[in-house]
Amino acid sequence: MKLLLLSLNPGAMRAFLDSTTPGGPLRVGYIGDAQVAYAGAPFVAAERRAIEVIGHEIVDITVRDLTASEFAETLSGVDAVYVAGGSTFALLEALKVTGSDVVLAERVRDGMPYIGCSAGSIIVGPDITPASLMDDPADGRGLTDFAGLGLIGRTVIPHADGLLAPYPASLIDETIARYGSSHRLLPLHDDQALLVDGEQETVIDSAPAAAQERVR
Repeated sequence: MKLLLLSLNPGAMRAFLDSTTPGGPLRVGYIGDAQVAYAGAPFVAAERRAIEVIGHEIVDITVRDLTASEFAETLSGVDAVYVAGGSTFALLEALKVTGSDVVLAERVRDGMPYIGCSAGSIIVGPDITPASLMDDPADGRGLTDFAGLGLIGRTVIPHADGLLAPYPASLIDETIARYGSSHRLLPLHDDQALLVDGEQETVIDSAPAAAQERVR
């Protein structure tokens, strides 16, 4: 498996795409279901621009509008997927109610490069329950459980430096205090990312100006 799990800043993204799928411009499937309720928000446009400036073609994917077979067919036409930030619970709901969670997990296990940001990073873990203080579980009313894709053994806690206004240090501290003993958590600062290459997991730098690997 090849995954890049961002907290916020996209500095590691260019190198990740270049190393996993070399050979020129790519078609990147942009899964935006976490952002449906935030259309027009500045962070949505900024997140999309981070891919556009690299020069790859973006293929918009709204999972909730597709059947699992249609989603699988769509994935066959892209080189990598980017799963955007927003509401973790709305994102997981869109994947699960359509059965596309199974399709996505299988494709990633088969080698499709996966980039997640914030919510897109949280869902690849075993359980999104620890995101309950950061996002509203009511956004995923159709969920019968909060099990994630299970691609890694820890739940990413993004924005862990507490510098992003909606997620102050006090909220991060409360999240870790409440869920740290019952869940395996991986707090990531906004200039960090988790790089997964096969069985190896490494926390790397993802500051906007550089992507220099840093073992944690």
